[in-house]
Amino acid sequence: MILVTGGAGFIGSHFILDWLSAGGEDVVNLDKLTYAGRLSNLAALDGHPGHQFVHGDIADAGLVGGLLERHQPRAIVHFAAHTHVDRSIAAPDDFLQNNVVGTFWLLEAVRDWWSALDAIPRGAFRFLHVSTDEVFGSLEETQPPLTEDAPTRPNNPYAASKAASDHFVRAAGKTWGLPVLTGHCTNNYGPHQHPEKLIPLAVSRALHRLPIPLYGDGLQVRDWLHVQDHCAALRLMLERGEPGRAWNIAAANPQRNVDVVQAVCDLVDELCPEPGAPKRRTLISPVADRPGHDRRYALDPARIGRELGWHAQRPFAQGLRDTVRWHLSMGRAA
Repeated sequence: MILVTGGAGFIGSHFILDWLSAGGEDVVNLDKLTYAGRLSNLAALDGHPGHQFVHGDIADAGLVGGLLERHQPRAIVHFAAHTHVDRSIAAPDDFLQNNVVGTFWLLEAVRDWWSALDAIPRGAFRFLHVSTDEVFGSLEETQPPLTEDAPTRPNNPYAASKAASDHFVRAAGKTWGLPVLTGHCTNNYGPHQHPEKLIPLAVSRALHRLPIPLYGDGLQVRDWLHVQDHCAALRLMLERGEPGRAWNIAAANPQRNVDVVQAVCDLVDELCPEPGAPKRRTLISPVADRPGHDRRYALDPARIGRELGWHAQRPFAQGLRDTVRWHLSMGRAA
């Protein structure tokens, strides 16, 4: 079996659903159920014999150690983290505790258990750490996409907390030989994403004809990666990844924030027509820019394509249409 942390969150729940639907081993899902964790994301697994949910904190070394001893996982996939930049600016201490301290104590429990294993299961074990492009900081418009060897230069408390957790994971590999793998993903999107994120927020407010806030001039650039493409990359990392390596998981699909929000508005107009009503683009309302707002992220995914054979499969236009349609169905149901 495998142990997944944060498996009730957006990306973690998709990973578990995809993993089990593809016939993967049983999953023990450890989640604290903070604001971003929702058991409803896993409703399709109600009664599934291959999924066991455990409500708990990754910083609880006793709980984690007991799970490891009882279930003897052959891998851990570590999603558990607070992820929203605005929240990190308002409450950076929460991000320090959950993302840095939590990862530290998780690694300590794993290291204690792993070091006592017999040689064969110890060598086969993997610790897959899910990180973000934000740890590398902002790029100028003319800079090429960054490789995995770029220095970390975080510019907000969320990014700093993820960079710190990356370093603790790397140190566990270099110091004690823990077989760690790290993935740096770009902006994920898809069904079940928390409503505070850009795309679901824009869909909800467009549907209900409420102002859609847009930071600054809206020209910040992000690379949008469908969550199922991300999950496919993580599965390949577990299957083929060399311990100690990191991979950029990027769709090479840069989009300006304003263009994404305008596309969402156009799709809501198309899918929920209201003849005679103003176009929903008129709802876009610039607001004061966020402190420390990074202008552009861009990662080079050449390594993961070359070493693991992964390439993003979903064109953004179709992925966005499917995502907007899903969020609209949830909004109408609500």
